[in-house]
Amino acid sequence: MTRRLLVTGATGSLGRRVMARAAAAGFDAVGASLSASPVRLDIRDLADVRRVVAQVRPDAIVHTAAGRDRNDWPATADGAAHVALAAAGIRLVHVSSDAIFSGRQGEYDEDARPDPVYAYGAAKAAAETAVRAVDPGAAIVRTSIIMGDGRGAHEILTHDLIAGRVAGALFTDEIRKPVHVDDLADALLELAAGDYAGVLNVAGADVISRYDLGVLVARRDGLDPAAIPAASLAELGLQRPADLRLVTDRAVKLLSVRLRGAREFVRAAGR
Repeated sequence: MTRRLLVTGATGSLGRRVMARAAAAGFDAVGASLSASPVRLDIRDLADVRRVVAQVRPDAIVHTAAGRDRNDWPATADGAAHVALAAAGIRLVHVSSDAIFSGRQGEYDEDARPDPVYAYGAAKAAAETAVRAVDPGAAIVRTSIIMGDGRGAHEILTHDLIAGRVAGALFTDEIRKPVHVDDLADALLELAAGDYAGVLNVAGADVISRYDLGVLVARRDGLDPAAIPAASLAELGLQRPADLRLVTDRAVKLLSVRLRGAREFVRAAGR
């Protein structure tokens, strides 16, 4: 029997991939976002979230939506609480982020406590707290840089920096474990069909700096890696999370999807 799935943030890079891959996972997916897709949803409004859930009547919800502005607390934090409240009795998979950590610890497993150092991380940490309080049975997926289809924020930023459309740099000491958008989408769908409760780290296999990741993107897309501006958080004294390595041992054992590393999935043509 095909199950009904509601995907919030369905017009975003991750939401689109969840929608595209849902049928193969046994779901009839309905997308919702602030720009109708086909259902308009404002997650900042609890009544609107309840209206959409009552309209769609899903068996599961994958909550990928967050604020368009990284400082949008009402969408990122309040929105997650609204979805959890409206999803009472419905399987919920909530997408969180490694941004909830300061980066001072380096490696973070599922038991690590949030200690955000900037507004977006604080909002995502608050979202986790709300979801866990309202729905202890929900799956909360912490992930890292999402990319692989050319539409990821880091991929777009790399292109913009090389073209001179934006000012800035990629940091050589900002460490992450990027995940391919398809791998993450498949993991979310697998969790939506299951009963795992609590936090699960879902990130790629490779530990890599944002600068080196940009180099991989440039080579893949036929651009000059030497044109990427490089900088160091330490040298500039910036308060950003430096080393955020999500420990994924639990996800590797639990999930059937293989979580590839960036050096595998970001390749130059013919390599």
